Amino acid sequence: MADLPHSLAAFIVGEIRRARGAAGMTQEAFGRGAGFSASHVSAVEGETRALTMDFIKGADRALKNNGLFERMVAKLGAPSWFLPWLDAERVATQLRSWQPSLVPGLLQTEQYARAVIRCDDTLSEEEVDKRLAARLDRQAILTQPKAPQFVAVIGEEVLRRAGEDFRGIMAGQITHLTAMAERPNVSVHIVPGDVSMHAGLTGPFILARAADGKWVGQLENQLGGLVISGDDDVATLLSKWETIRNEALPRRQSTDLMKEVVTSWT
Repeated sequence: MADLPHSLAAFIVGEIRRARGAAGMTQEAFGRGAGFSASHVSAVEGETRALTMDFIKGADRALKNNGLFERMVAKLGAPSWFLPWLDAERVATQLRSWQPSLVPGLLQTEQYARAVIRCDDTLSEEEVDKRLAARLDRQAILTQPKAPQFVAVIGEEVLRRAGEDFRGIMAGQITHLTAMAERPNVSVHIVPGDVSMHAGLTGPFILARAADGKWVGQLENQLGGLVISGDDDVATLLSKWETIRNEALPRRQSTDLMKEVVTSWT
């Protein structure tokens, strides 16, 4: 999955601002063509408001450039479907993640993330490096002022998926998980392997809650993913989340299990 790092968002904003200036358009005139107020345009250009896919499409309309900026985003960073999720993630007050197969991206170490990204053997080393930098860049939301409350539920199988050639990386990853779990805004819970059947086996998802109380979900699949915002679908994911969370160990017992896994390899 291609992520959109802050540096790329800033680049796209800068290009939109330069194109607006070259076209001789004020922020007010640009906003009328794009469907946004002048104050909204000013906030995006000043990087005090997140760049969104709606804004990018509006910029293309206002500048009549046949979708240039949308194509730039798709080529250089995130696919268009992922931008709404990045927007939701950046402003979230709460994040809830279920992962039966991998450590959640926001909690991955650099070595683990690189190994995961390299599973796509169609990527060049340059593309791997670009995606890795983007993923690590996103993790800053967990340590920023007013960081969201992040609750991650992970299947025990994720911890034990470590052949001898991968145990060093996995040991470092688990150590990072236990360290992150000590932060007041991060909780990591493990669904024990002996819970044979539960609602989470159908696949991973993550939920984000905004300051206004609205939830947005994201589903991952082999072709990328899907952002979920419909009330009924979000309600279904929240219900599944509660069911899965109830199968997981409490925070302290989860930490003990993670440490036990690493100890078993020595």
